[in-house]
Amino acid sequence: MADLLWDDVKYFFDPDTMGALPDVRVPDVSVEGWQAVLDLVAERGWKSQYSEGETVLPVPRAEVVLSRPVDAECPNLRVWPTADVLAIFRFLDDEVIDFDVDLRELQGQDRLDALCGFLREIGRRLGRPVLMDGEGAYGHPILGFDVETDRVVLLMEP
Repeated sequence: MADLLWDDVKYFFDPDTMGALPDVRVPDVSVEGWQAVLDLVAERGWKSQYSEGETVLPVPRAEVVLSRPVDAECPNLRVWPTADVLAIFRFLDDEVIDFDVDLRELQGQDRLDALCGFLREIGRRLGRPVLMDGEGAYGHPILGFDVETDRVVLLMEP
C-alpha cells in the first residue's frame, strides 16, 4: 500500500504553487549521519555523481567533505533512486542533511511512490524524520517520514 495517494497530495506537488525545488532535510544529525547516507547510496546501488564545482570526483568520506575550507565551493552529490527521480544533496552543514528534489519530475503516483520509498530508506537508516518543506518555506514541512509509523505522512493540510 502506498504511503500517500497522489490525489490527496498533488496540490503540494504543483511547481507553480509550491516552487519547483522543495527542500528536503534530516535535522539533528552528525558527520556519522551523513556517512550513513553515503553508505546507503552505495549499498543500494543508486546511480550517483559527486562533484565540486564542475569537477566530478569519487565520493569521499563524509568527514572529508564536511571539513573543507569555509571559502571552498559547496560540493554536491546527485543521486537517482530511480531513473526518473533526482535528489541533489548539498554539503552545507554537518548537523542537517539537506537535499533538493524537482517537483516537475514528481508527477503521478509512481513518482510519488519512488520519492516516498527514498525518504523512507533514508529515515530508516538514520532513525530520524525526513522532512520536505516547500521551496523557500524552510521549517514548515509539508510531508515527511515519520519514524514511529515507519511511513511517509502528510504534515500539512492542502
